[in-house]
Amino acid sequence: MSRYDSRAADPGSYRDRRSDAGFGGSSQSYSRGFEPSGKRDAGTAGDLDGLLTPFEKNFYVEAPSVASMTEEEVEAYRRKREITVEGRDVPKPVREFQDVGFPEYVMQEIEKAGFVEPTPIQAQGWPMALKGRDLIGIAETGSGKTLAYLLPAIVHVNAQPVLAPGDGPIVLVLAPTRELAVQIQQEATKFGASSKIKNTCIYGGVPKGPQVRDLQKGVEIVIATPGRLIDMLESHHTNLRRVTYLVLDEADRMLDMGFEPQMRKIISQIRPDRQTLYWSATWPKEVEQLARQFLYNPYKVIIGSIDLKANHAIHQRVEIVSENQKYNKLVKLLEDIMDGSRILIFMDTKKGCDQITRQLRTDGWPALSIHGDKSQAERDWVLSEFKSGKSPIMTATDVAARGLGDILDVKDVKYVINYDFPGSLEDYVHRIGRTGRAGAKGTAYTFFTAANARFAKDLIKILEEAGQKVNPELAKMGRGPPPPAGHGGFRDRYGSSRQWS
Repeated sequence: MSRYDSRAADPGSYRDRRSDAGFGGSSQSYSRGFEPSGKRDAGTAGDLDGLLTPFEKNFYVEAPSVASMTEEEVEAYRRKREITVEGRDVPKPVREFQDVGFPEYVMQEIEKAGFVEPTPIQAQGWPMALKGRDLIGIAETGSGKTLAYLLPAIVHVNAQPVLAPGDGPIVLVLAPTRELAVQIQQEATKFGASSKIKNTCIYGGVPKGPQVRDLQKGVEIVIATPGRLIDMLESHHTNLRRVTYLVLDEADRMLDMGFEPQMRKIISQIRPDRQTLYWSATWPKEVEQLARQFLYNPYKVIIGSIDLKANHAIHQRVEIVSENQKYNKLVKLLEDIMDGSRILIFMDTKKGCDQITRQLRTDGWPALSIHGDKSQAERDWVLSEFKSGKSPIMTATDVAARGLGDILDVKDVKYVINYDFPGSLEDYVHRIGRTGRAGAKGTAYTFFTAANARFAKDLIKILEEAGQKVNPELAKMGRGPPPPAGHGGFRDRYGSSRQWS
């Protein structure tokens, strides 16, 4: 018999908030039989079948205002908010927070945060997640996806038996980087406080002691990077036997960073009838293949298009320059735009970050740099100085920027400057996506050299899709064969003028 069976029939072992309207109001809702999700994790399911305590994961009761929406109204709403859905029995979207039926303690936190209406991913994702089905969500960073999975997670936790000594978490959120994990924890703390849900953040680069103590005390939600979590599991500091709600956040980046073996190892230790929510900003073949193995009969919701495109709230400006013009152009640009807002400057290399930052500081600009060679304490300090505005200019590499995740989701990041053009259009879109977030406007400036000419055609497509003006010289590069890297025509033509598209 499972060690949870003795509590399964004891109504007192469940959280008081199970009785909130719309979320499994009676204790009878916990007596539903074990319903394996399907054939995922073959081999694991057979071993565990019969040993697993049934748990509740369907909490959604459709509000009358949502039920009364006609199919035409539903389609019009989805079209307006660029929501595409796939799957069987897809629930209608919710247009107002009160339509979701969240318990009062969750609604109080939403009101306190000052949110006006659900974002598109929340409007469609909340009903899906609350129905207990697996979910694939494809939405850009800064779309509100963190709360799209965290608020249903809080409801899920409050419907389960309380933790016993030695229990692991009920909710596990896997994230690719320490910075994103910390940002998720901040939201979990803010919205879970009223129902006394405990959480911890497990990541490398810092002492294990405080994390181990949190796990030993017992926490309902663990937010973790894959490597450090495996370390904790192998050291027997926690276990995943109680996990019934699994979130894979930024799955595409976890794959990019080589975490697939760790993800598989972790997921193999979680019960197969769990609910899995799989989030990604892009939908390449590798991400899709992994989803097929980890999820069963999922809903799929796409916000916008899965084709590569930039946020339309960002004004994109491209200047054709030569390599040796870049620094002077940067200084001139900073003189024009510096208004106290945050300015994020992207470089190709760590060495470039440090060199340009030193030069800027020598010239009197309040700049700091962040990249993979910085210690964790240094990275934390730089981010703190940047977010507070004490050092409003920050240079970063792509790897460091990916690691920043949603931590830079502040409206004050007003400008992004691509000092070096990235090695892919996906990175270009990710980079400029650090501005223009949460409904704010932003501007991205890009220095484009002859050496980048192979990207011209695809960059033009991104600009045109977003309704941006295309620099005539960029258009010319997109039409013809790439000019030789040392071509001096750009220097002669643009040596003293600023030719922004």
